[in-house]
Parts: sequence; C-alpha cells; structure tokens
Amino acid sequence: MPLIKSKSDKAFGKNIAAEIKAGKSPKQAAAIAYSVKRAAPKKEGGKIGLWDNIHAKRKRIEEGSGERMRKPGSKGAPTANDFKTAAGKMAKGGDPRLSVSRGEKLPTSQGAGLTAKGREKFNRATGSNLKAPAPHPKTEADKGRKASFCARMSGMKGPAKDEKGRPTRKAASLKRWNCPGW
Repeated sequence: MPLIKSKSDKAFGKNIAAEIKAGKSPKQAAAIAYSVKRAAPKKEGGKIGLWDNIHAKRKRIEEGSGERMRKPGSKGAPTANDFKTAAGKMAKGGDPRLSVSRGEKLPTSQGAGLTAKGREKFNRATGSNLKAPAPHPKTEADKGRKASFCARMSGMKGPAKDEKGRPTRKAASLKRWNCPGW
C-alpha cells in the first residue's frame, strides 16, 4: 500500500501503521514515516491561518469540489474562540511593537539587539522562544545559532552605514554577535 505524502500527524500515524503491518519493526516504520513526512510538499504560502483555510475552501466550493462549509457548532467547525484568536492576531498586525525607550531594544550604539525584556515580550506575544545572543558560544547548539544568525543577517539587503556614516542596526547586530568580518 502506498504511503500518504503529507505533513499531517494523522497521515504520519497511518504511515507507521502501514509499515508495521507490512512487517517492519516499529523503529524502522517510524523512520520511514518521518522520511515521507519530510519529503511531503509544503502548503503554498508557508503558515496557513484560519481565514486562509476558509477562503481556500470557499474557492474550492465555487469551482465545484462538492464540499460544504460546516455549520457552526458541528464537529471540525471553527469555534468562536478560534475566530477571536484569529481576529486578535490580525488586529495586532503580526509582531509586537518593541521600543528602545521602553528598554525592549538596545540602541544602535550598544549593539542594536533585543534586551531580555524585549525577548520576553516577543516570546509572550508570539509563542516564540527567542534566546540571548551567543557571540562567544559555549555549546554546539549555540555555535549553530551564531552561524545561522551571521549567515542570515549578512545576506540581508541594506547598507552597513547610514548617510551620516554611522553603523546601521544591521551592522551593529552583526558586530554584537561577533560575526566574522564585522
């Protein structure tokens, strides 16, 4: 039986069950299922939110898919809380507003990154897990974080100095992380 090429947990579970039924050990079945999950195509547009899903379904219905919109309160239909959460994210405009004057960001002269207070605010608002900079990494994980940051930030568009010759936030943050060449 062919495996389901999807990133969903449901498809992942079915793939494991199918491989075990075919005589594979549970560890081997899980490894195969992970491989199929990683190779599955991603949805267009990256993260898909509630309204993206609703609009996509309406479009499929218009094109004659035969699907129907679920009635409010039925199994699988979005709840009032789902709509409230989606509206809150839209109203906020995405990421929280951080400020140098409130002590959430460092000024350019001090390295231009987020402070502990700014990271905490961002993590609380978005559910992220931002960590402090690692200019002199002690662990392998921090070495990887530093390399990743330096590669991403170095490749960003924009000048290293502004029109008055002062370093931009980009240059200051690269220097704060002790990136090579900065």
